[in-house]
Amino acid sequence: MLRFLTISNITLFVYYLLSNIVYLALLITAILKNAAHRARLASLRLEHLRTSPFTPPVTLLVPAHNEEQFIVESVHSLLAIDYPDLEVIVINDGSVDSTLEQLKHAYGLKPAKLLYIQQVPSAKIHGIYRSELQPRLIVVDKEAGGSKADAVNAGLNAATSPYVCIVDADSILERDSLLRIMAGVLNDPARVMAVGGIVRVLNGSRVVAGELKEVRLPKGALEILQVIEYLRAFLIGREAWSKFNMLPIISGAFGVFRRDLVLSIGGYRPKAVGEDFDLVVRAHRYLQETDKDYVIEFIPDPTCWTEVPADLRSLARQRARWHKGLLDTLWPNRDMIFRTRYGRVGSVILPYMWLFEFWAPIIEAVGYGTIILAAVLGMLSREFFLQFLLYGYAFATMISIGSVLLEEMTYRRYSDWREVARLLLFCLVEHFPYRQMTMIWRLQGIWQYLRGDLKWREMKRTGLSPTPSTTE
Repeated sequence: MLRFLTISNITLFVYYLLSNIVYLALLITAILKNAAHRARLASLRLEHLRTSPFTPPVTLLVPAHNEEQFIVESVHSLLAIDYPDLEVIVINDGSVDSTLEQLKHAYGLKPAKLLYIQQVPSAKIHGIYRSELQPRLIVVDKEAGGSKADAVNAGLNAATSPYVCIVDADSILERDSLLRIMAGVLNDPARVMAVGGIVRVLNGSRVVAGELKEVRLPKGALEILQVIEYLRAFLIGREAWSKFNMLPIISGAFGVFRRDLVLSIGGYRPKAVGEDFDLVVRAHRYLQETDKDYVIEFIPDPTCWTEVPADLRSLARQRARWHKGLLDTLWPNRDMIFRTRYGRVGSVILPYMWLFEFWAPIIEAVGYGTIILAAVLGMLSREFFLQFLLYGYAFATMISIGSVLLEEMTYRRYSDWREVARLLLFCLVEHFPYRQMTMIWRLQGIWQYLRGDLKWREMKRTGLSPTPSTTE
């Protein structure tokens, strides 16, 4: 027992040390890449993209399941996006509420005789509609496929553009977001296969008629903590990994893909729990196996705003589902680990995801238990125990503060100094007890996956404010 506790405590210390060193390296890399990107922004001319005859068409794919509360406002917002050649396809995924009826009433939907070829699998299609008021709007009505992936596949079959952009029905894109993200694609169109933008927390902001009018920090502590998490995940993690072309995930809330690439890998895996992570890993696999010279990029200024859980139960369900999705992708692709044909994806990012993402809650839970037990048995000096806790807390807090400061030095979405001060204050309390709560939820996700519980548990949401008109 004593030997086990000693080895366990040393292992936990080394694990935390390595984890923090990696995140420090990611922070430094993100700062350097962000500075280079800011320099490029000075020469970016969105007007050229807006007026150029060479700007490619894009299809927005919007999966919707029981979204009656805000589907009209969401579509209204998407149709107002500033892009020269845009098609919006809403996929009504077996909604049992009035989602389809709301769209029919608001946009004058009529049955359309459009060519639909099922190139990737999806549940049965009931009908396809086009709007009389907004000809760019198409609605695909289908049976519930049991997953977002199945709904997106139906949209892929109906899309006609060379690029598709997947957007959640409860999210809001800034008007120039698509131009900005496509600027990244057109910077090297032969090599850029997919691009992700940043996803930010919508809660607390003022939304009118499906348009973001004013950015505000949420009032609830739980939501503010998620603001910090999102800043850290996107401005540090994804920014840094994309620097080395090892981006493991493009958020399902906002990402652009070459349609031919997605079709080549068979579309989304219909039963995937974390369809966004799964798609990107499979894309890396295909592109490496076919010896393509490619880039999968992250650009930090095209912005999508999304609602995050405001209550503990919904947040717990979301984090458990995220961890189930992590395992559901890592396990089928375990053969890529440390194989030279998969380059840095197989030798660096997938091992990292196993060690520092999947195993993290297990190692933390065992570590907390053994450290406490060792302290009770007198094997661990009180001084070392406190120093270890303070070290872990201080380093992790520094990374969170770094993400907030990086946001403020570059994009300054929260212009009120009091809101920035609140963000920095919450960085001090994020790692206790919120981190431990997240650990428990992720452990629940592992347990649910191992016993075959892959259900998609819905999140409680408040929805967007009503829109006064949909025909403007």
